[in-house]
Amino acid sequence: MLVNNAGILGPSPQPRLADYPLDALREVYEVNVFAPLALTQLALPGLRARKGAVVTVTSDAAIEGYAGWGGYGSAKAAAEQASRVLAEEEPALRVWWVDPGDLRTRMHQEAFPGEDISDRPEPETVVPAFRHLVQTRPPSGRIRLGDLLVTAP
Repeated sequence: MLVNNAGILGPSPQPRLADYPLDALREVYEVNVFAPLALTQLALPGLRARKGAVVTVTSDAAIEGYAGWGGYGSAKAAAEQASRVLAEEEPALRVWWVDPGDLRTRMHQEAFPGEDISDRPEPETVVPAFRHLVQTRPPSGRIRLGDLLVTAP
């Protein structure tokens, strides 16, 4: 299994697309889109041999239009589309693009500088949903971990 979890938010506070520094946007795409694809390409021979899985951690910002989230959201949308295509091209594999929901992470805090985000759950709260995903191996597709938490033991 390959888990593509690394990611960056970009400038904080997040600029509007009209003002987004293009060098920073390139970096956001490099980390959130190109690096996961490169790792996936390297891992594919082993994944194919074992009928493995690729998990790409994404965000609701990939499918919702949030003001100020254009750089990060569009990069995550590109990562989701790459996952969608990979799932079609590699039907023997499981390919999931997984939205963990709003969590109390350093990156999420960077998105809201100076705000209290202590109302968000800790990242470890979604571990049961990840375990459920791996154990049940549903068909390839977009997964909201919050939906799995309802059914996960």
